[in-house]
Amino acid sequence: MSKYKCIIFDCDGVLVDSEPISIQILVDMANSYGANIDLDYGMKHFKGSFMTACIENISALINQSLPNSFQDDYRTQSFEAFRKGMKPVEGIKNVLNNLNIPFCVASSGPENKIKLNLELSGLLPYFENKIFSCYAIKKWKPDPAVFLWAAKTMGFKQSECLVIEDSISGVKAAKAGGFDVFGFTAHDYNNELEKEATKTFSNMNELLGMI
Repeated sequence: MSKYKCIIFDCDGVLVDSEPISIQILVDMANSYGANIDLDYGMKHFKGSFMTACIENISALINQSLPNSFQDDYRTQSFEAFRKGMKPVEGIKNVLNNLNIPFCVASSGPENKIKLNLELSGLLPYFENKIFSCYAIKKWKPDPAVFLWAAKTMGFKQSECLVIEDSISGVKAAKAGGFDVFGFTAHDYNNELEKEATKTFSNMNELLGMI
């Protein structure tokens, strides 16, 4: 029998294959201001980061502040792109259909983004009333607050929960909160997860056998 009584999933890159879409938009917008970066740079430096940190990174690259409208423009463009190309991570529906313990999602994204991406990928029915956004508490990974909030709301201790993450900031957040965390390495561009996570896996179909 598994020691875990609850699974806390990250959203982007774990449930939905959104990151190549969203980060390409961010890269394109950054380049329109002269950043001269590519998707590889974006995946290495923006993946798992909250928006303010990404904006600070881009501002440093171009040696000037971005306009106040940048974040709203990014949300508009990325939401449009999501509607055209959002898909669930391969194998995740099989995992969710076969889990026999409670689960939820805890993400650095705004709640409307989380809901949109889950809806577009057909996953929203699995997570109704079980969505936890860093924006609701104004604390972002690697702060563990969103995971602690999720665990408490779901009714479990940290030791009873397993976090599934694909970014180093998310893994560090889970560890800081006292959680076991499995790192999903399908898009681990910096090869950081294996040395930080409790365990790692590269194919979502492996997860059920590991829990």
